[in-house]
Amino acid sequence: MSADELGTRAEAEGDNLGEAKWNALRLLERDYPGLTAEAVEFEVLEEADEDAGKLARVAAEVDVEEWERSAGELPEEPVERVRGIVARVVSALDLRASVDIEEDDEEIRATVNGDDLGLLIGRHGQTIDALQHIAVRAAFIGREDRKRVVIDAAGYRARREAALQGSADRAVSDALANDRPVELEPMSAFERRIVHTYLKENSDVDTHSEGDEPERRLVVTPVRARL
Repeated sequence: MSADELGTRAEAEGDNLGEAKWNALRLLERDYPGLTAEAVEFEVLEEADEDAGKLARVAAEVDVEEWERSAGELPEEPVERVRGIVARVVSALDLRASVDIEEDDEEIRATVNGDDLGLLIGRHGQTIDALQHIAVRAAFIGREDRKRVVIDAAGYRARREAALQGSADRAVSDALANDRPVELEPMSAFERRIVHTYLKENSDVDTHSEGDEPERRLVVTPVRARL
């Protein structure tokens, strides 16, 4: 897969034409955040031939005027709103990265893939958490139906969840060993919910939040200490 120096044209391969077009679109998206197929012209260079072991190959050309016009509009569907918001932030931070979107009945997840994404994640995840908060609010403006929205980058969410669970386990051990409540570090509402859900099935402790944002903390309390 390749793109030209100006980033207006890309060629890509795939097992079928749809996959080849998607791969070309992802290449171009790095220079044109929020790019959709409506702003791209595709040329089929080669059809897939499974028997001959040949992949489908396409060329894609950006209609820059159409992309500029659509970039200023808020898409109708929440999933496209999330994609557009994240892509624009990636572009504003001058990152060479693409945005992959997954959606199911409960969640919209935007994953940023690229190099050197520390700037997007921010110190203790503050930047990516703020972006996630904005995406949640923007995605469902004027709509009653809502889903969870998760913004991830370079596997940050999985690493952070593992760290939070480790911190929660240590807090439980400390609380039970000393028969006293234990405060965890300040967390966002999203992260407090992760810890609360993780400890929900532990019948030896209860969890609740104390303090004001951004210093709001989760407190782990032994059940026997509350009797």
